[in-house]
Amino acid sequence: MPGFIKPQLATLRGKAPSGEHWLHEIKYDGYRIQLHLEHGKAKAFTRTGLNWIKRFSLIAAAFDIPGEAIIDGEVVVVHEGRTSFSELQADLAKGDQDRLLFYAFDLLWLDGKDLRKLQQLERKRLLKELFDTHALEAPALFSEYVVGDGQRLFEHAAKLNYEGIISKRADAPYRSERTEAWLKVKSVHKGKFPVVGFVKDAAGVAALYLGKQEGKELVYLGKVGTGWSRTISGQIRKQLDTVVSPKSKLTKPIRKPKATWVEPRFYADVEYRDITSEGLLRASSFKGLTKSK
Repeated sequence: MPGFIKPQLATLRGKAPSGEHWLHEIKYDGYRIQLHLEHGKAKAFTRTGLNWIKRFSLIAAAFDIPGEAIIDGEVVVVHEGRTSFSELQADLAKGDQDRLLFYAFDLLWLDGKDLRKLQQLERKRLLKELFDTHALEAPALFSEYVVGDGQRLFEHAAKLNYEGIISKRADAPYRSERTEAWLKVKSVHKGKFPVVGFVKDAAGVAALYLGKQEGKELVYLGKVGTGWSRTISGQIRKQLDTVVSPKSKLTKPIRKPKATWVEPRFYADVEYRDITSEGLLRASSFKGLTKSK
């Protein structure tokens, strides 16, 4: 039985493919884990090859099978109807495994046989058979899929605020690299947030500090530091220089030694993946700046 296998990775695309030679799954927002089961013993490798079995011991125990298997999947926490990376981080920080789920989406090894050269659809069939044969139950879950129209699944996923979908060539083998045989299409959240400060750089701004109005309070929401060109950066700086404030306008001031604070009269249009358990934007990108009326 092999040791850690470098995982196959998906290539980002703007639109999902269609056709009978593609299968599509929900993209789970969690930790990629490669579960190694060997006659009652288990290892849980992260994407970089670290063994996190102590953190995922309850998941390993759910895979009560007598032989050998290497299963590729994602550990998640479901919060308010969708997988939440921030909730997962919070549970792992506390050492709490009660809410952890493992969505199994690929089978790489089974009872002495290397399955990586088999077609994707055949590996999915064998994985489903493994679940059915041993009556595996939560926190072990089989990652369901649809064949054909990926864009339709993506549109449904976006409406439900899921991270996106993964589209996979039904006839492709498993390859330990980023490939065109796996494609990811991501949905994003959009918001307009008051700019409460910025970090200077030679050309303009290096980052914007953002806030969020919660009732009468203006709370800190994190920062955005990507999404502009050098020219746009300079334009942002010129606009914000007109509303510089001697101190932060946040209800609860935060310590940011490099910050230049401003009156919250400009709003940043931002795309972001999620809001963490600490209440901060994750994977944010700047899209525009408007002045409040």
